[in-house]
Parts: sequence; C-alpha cells; structure tokens
Amino acid sequence: MLNLPIYLDNNATTQMDKRVFDAMTPYFLDHFGNAASRNHPFGWQAEEAVDYARGQVAKLIGADPKEIIFTSGATEADNLAIKGVYEMYSSKGNHIITATTEHKAVLDTCKHIEKIGGEVTYLQVDKEGLIDLKELEAAIKPSTILIAIMYANNEIGTIQPVKEISAIARKNGVLFFTDATQAVGKVPVDVNKDGIDLMAFTAHKMYGPKGVGALYVRRKNPRVKVTAQMDGGGHERGMRSGTLNVPGIVGFGKACELCMQEMESDTQRISKMRDHLEKELLKLEEAYVNGSREHRLPHVANISFKHVEGEGLLMGFNKNIALSSGSACTSASLEPSYVLKALGLGDDLAHSSLRFGLGRFTTDEQIEYTIKAISETVLKLREMSPLWEMYKEGIDLNTIEWAAH
Repeated sequence: MLNLPIYLDNNATTQMDKRVFDAMTPYFLDHFGNAASRNHPFGWQAEEAVDYARGQVAKLIGADPKEIIFTSGATEADNLAIKGVYEMYSSKGNHIITATTEHKAVLDTCKHIEKIGGEVTYLQVDKEGLIDLKELEAAIKPSTILIAIMYANNEIGTIQPVKEISAIARKNGVLFFTDATQAVGKVPVDVNKDGIDLMAFTAHKMYGPKGVGALYVRRKNPRVKVTAQMDGGGHERGMRSGTLNVPGIVGFGKACELCMQEMESDTQRISKMRDHLEKELLKLEEAYVNGSREHRLPHVANISFKHVEGEGLLMGFNKNIALSSGSACTSASLEPSYVLKALGLGDDLAHSSLRFGLGRFTTDEQIEYTIKAISETVLKLREMSPLWEMYKEGIDLNTIEWAAH
C-alpha cells in the first residue's frame, strides 16, 4: 500500500536509517558519559565510542581517523575550513577562489572574508554547472591561499572535476577545500585519490542524525592547519572545542559504515528510478533537465516545466509529495534559484523548476505516483495559463512588452 505523503527531498535531509537509530540509543540512556572525562568508566566508554565512529567516518572517505574533526554539521565545517585557513595562512596571502553556485554556507562565509579585508574570486559556471578549469588556473595569483569548490551541487547534482581542480591547486601550491555534503555516502569519495586538503560533510544527508558533521583536515603532504573558530577546552586537536555529541557521532559513524556497504546497490537502484522519472516527465512538452546529465549525482534530477510557476506546481501536490522548487522564498520576493540563474536559465525556466532528491527509502511505486501527479498538475496549470495559450499560438513571449502596474 502506498503511504502518503511521499518524500522526495533527500537533498535537504534524509530519513534516519533505523540501524543508525539503534546504534545511537544506548549512548543517550546507558553510556551517557562525556568523552572528555578521562577518569572513570562512563567517560572511557564514550571516548571509545567516539574513536570507533571516527574510524568509521574516516574509512568511508579514505582518510586517517586523526584527520576527522567533528562539528555540528557541514555549515560549521565550511566556516571552520574557510575562516580557519584564511587566518592560519594570512602571512602567505588573502585571496580565495570559489564558484557562483556554491552552497550559501560557503558563499556567505566568503562574503564575511571580503568584509574583513580578504579578496574572493567567484568563478562562473557553464550551462551544465561546471567550472572552467582554464579560468580557475588563470584566477590563481601569488596571494591565493585557497580554492573552495563544491564536490557536487545541492540543487542540480552536477559533480565538479575534483581531481583536475586539486591537480591545479597542487601545482600552484594552493590548498583545495571542497564542500562534499551532497556527495559523501552517495558516490565514492576518496580524499587521497581526489587530492583534497579539506572537506566538509554531514550525517543527515546520508541517513544519519542532524546536528553532527565533520571537517576532514589533511595531516601530511601537505600538513594543513586551521585556526579554531570556537575556543574552549581544546577538543578535536584544538581545532574545535566543545563537549562532543557522542550519540550523534556514533550515529554518524554507523551511517558511514552502512553507506560503504550499500552505496553501490543503492546507486544502481536509485539511478534507475531517477532515469525512469526523468524519461516520463520529459514526455511533457517544454520540459528540460537542468545541469549536467553526464556528470551528476545518481539520485538528483532538476527539471523545469516551461510556463508553469514552480511554487504553483508545488501547491498542486505538496500535501502528497515533498519536493523543493527552484524558487526560494527570500524576504518578500520570490527569487528564482541563484544556481539556475548561474547556468544561464531565464526567469521563466528558473521559476518553473522542481528538484527531485531520491533516496534509500524511495520505492518504484512512489515514483509512479509522482510521475502521474506531476504530469496531471502541469497539464492542468498550463490549461489555465494565458502564457501557455500564447505559446501554443506561436507568439514569441520574449517579444511581448508587459505593461507596468
């Protein structure tokens, strides 16, 4: 039996895997010690659990457990990486390179760096959401200390050429940081093979708990250091003070272990469902996939339905299907997504997009229901739309001059 509503917003967060929940439970109730309490069994138990989880997390990304710094999530890890490198390497330079399609946690941190006297170059992307490697190389100067480019985009799923980016960074003696929040646990990420110096990721995007994430900080070739952004008892090798969230960390570790075991089978099943969803929805007239279809995450599809308002489309079925639209409500205006605008989409297409994020618990039955519901809603809204009527009559909508109110 199909249970409604259907959840297809797995880029925002994922449902916790019951096996993760089961692993965490004892650390709320029985083993409740502080991992920094070194002189009794409660503390030892907690510390042991954290060490074990640190190993599980490190193993998923090919790192050494000592290179994992636990944080409250990816936003904090982004902040710690960018601000921490900026302060630590200030004698070398003050220039950071990033891209226009980064997550707000990176963009807003870069804006902060600019306010305190740093210099930031924002690279444009092509219509698939990929940066130009030649432009990246040309942007590097003697004062460049960090390249911050995300592994995979949260709205369109486009995967950047990480190995090539890191090779350029290495060649020029610049550190490479990547926000890999959407990628870790979904596609194979290996910090050594990929040449990553710092990397942010989080548990709640991979069927783990909210409120716990990590920053990977390379220990050798090169040895990377970041200045702490939170001071206190010197936890996490002095980079991030604060009592560790033991149950959360245990859950994060378990989630990473499960991803290692099931990533391949999850990917095969999920990408097949995603491709089917896309194929069926593209049968609608004027429907387009946004971003790269070749270089992207297996569980993400971002589709625009021309002459239909994304928010209106969501209203049509949001009681039954949880999705997100390309237009985010910012203050009082409905601004189209800055990521879609960066791809060169006009407002009409950027406003009419839906992001589908499939996951471990998505079923074929849910996808069939979604295809039917969205197709029907698009057709219904278009029937009511004067723009669609004009388009069908062959009027070029770009030539119309709208009267101002």
